[in-house]
Formats: sequence, C-alpha cells, structure tokens
Amino acid sequence: MAKVRTGRVSEQIKKELSLIIQGELKDPRIGFLTVTGVEITNDLSECKVYLSVLGSDQEKEDTLKALSKGNGYIRTELGKRIRLRIVPKLFFILDSSIAYGSRIEHIISKLNEGKTEL
Repeated sequence: MAKVRTGRVSEQIKKELSLIIQGELKDPRIGFLTVTGVEITNDLSECKVYLSVLGSDQEKEDTLKALSKGNGYIRTELGKRIRLRIVPKLFFILDSSIAYGSRIEHIISKLNEGKTEL
C-alpha cells in the first residue's frame, strides 16, 4: 500500500515541480531543463529530484545553484498545490542518463558504419 501511495505522490510532485520550475522561477541561471525523475522516501520526508540540463558543465552547476537558492519558494508552491501534511525536503541531482544514452548511440552508429574511431 505504501508503494502505491509514494508512487502516486512522486508522479504528482514531478508534474508540479516541472510547472513551478519552468513557469514561475525567474532566475536567469536556470537553463533548459527537464525533470526526469523523482524518488521520495516512504515517510514522504525527503525527495530526490533528477534533472536533465542542457548546456555546459558550468551552466548545469549554475542551474543547480539557482534551484538550491529557490528551494524555499519551490517547496512553498509545492505545498500549496499538493495536499501533504509536510512538504518533503528537495534535493536536486543532475541526471546524466540522456547524455550517456546519446554517447552509447553514437558509438553504436560508428560501429555499424565500420569506423574504428570513436
């Protein structure tokens, strides 16, 4: 039963975070990002938010800094939109799976072409 609830809450948090971050935060350091996943603890006290950010390493770090600075606002807005007794603490983590997948796809295409240089 707890897994169903945390799964449902995770999906709702992911949806609302995307809307808040992309629509309401005005920090120019925030780059083009996608919320790729959310992991929430069973007691709903902590939430890891996985982000895919386009840009250089510096732009990715700037985005994380801006989100950390706006964490209070994000949690307040999240609390207004989702009815939870306690809004979980948010931890923003860069998700490099899209870049990793792109690199693997590039390697496979080069191998299929018969080229040895990667």
